[in-house]
Amino acid sequence: MSAALITAAFVGIAALGYATVLGFTALGPADVLRHTSLGIFATLVTLLAHSMTMFYLIGKGRAVREAVQEGQLPVELYRAVARVRRPVFSIATVAMGLTMATAIMGGGVDTDTVPAVVHSVLALAAVAANLAALRTEIIAMLSSARIVAEVDQLLEDR
Repeated sequence: MSAALITAAFVGIAALGYATVLGFTALGPADVLRHTSLGIFATLVTLLAHSMTMFYLIGKGRAVREAVQEGQLPVELYRAVARVRRPVFSIATVAMGLTMATAIMGGGVDTDTVPAVVHSVLALAAVAANLAALRTEIIAMLSSARIVAEVDQLLEDR
């Protein structure tokens, strides 16, 4: 599951980056249409990947908490999972907010109600925030997998 989530986030962020390049290099209506179509797709995939990753980490935390309680394992194992997932919720929420704002402002640029520079700055910030979120998500998933393996081993040894 975690590999699929990381892959989806990577694909979404790569598409966001490419949509950003298309936006900066657009010369005519066909280029703008390509930029807009890819941008909408990339936004949806990226938002889905981040939100599903957060739900996945919530589920992992709950599973570890229940295993710790039922198996009378050290509570530090649950605290460790909570500690590694906490940064994901912060940075992924910021990345999702910037991504949504970029898409919304893109519609404003299309209707000539928002200056293109606002959309451009948001797009660059969104790509950067999404890359930071992806890095944080990968670290959290690897760490939580290690903790789950430790919990499983402790339960087997009992």
